[in-house]
Amino acid sequence: MPTKRQAYKALRQSKKRAEKNHIIKATLKTTIKKTRQAIVAKEMKLEDLQKALKQIDKAAQKKILKKNTASRKKSRIMKQFNKTQVK
Repeated sequence: MPTKRQAYKALRQSKKRAEKNHIIKATLKTTIKKTRQAIVAKEMKLEDLQKALKQIDKAAQKKILKKNTASRKKSRIMKQFNKTQVK
C-alpha cells in the first residue's frame, strides 16, 4: 500500500479508470459479437451497424483501443457486412 497521500490518491484514480475501461471494453466486445451475429443472420440494418462502428471509434478516441486496432475491427465488420449485402 502507498504511504503518501498523493500515492494513495493516484492508486484510487488508477483503479477507477481501470474499472471504467473494463466496462467500456466489455460492452464493446458484446456489441461487436452481436453485430457479427446479426450480419451472419442477415438481420443487420445500416443504422445498427453505424452505432457499432461509432462505439468502436469512441473507444479508440478514449484510448481504450489503439487506433489501428479500431480500424482493423471496423474494416472486418464492414467487409463482412458488404459480403452479405451483395448476395
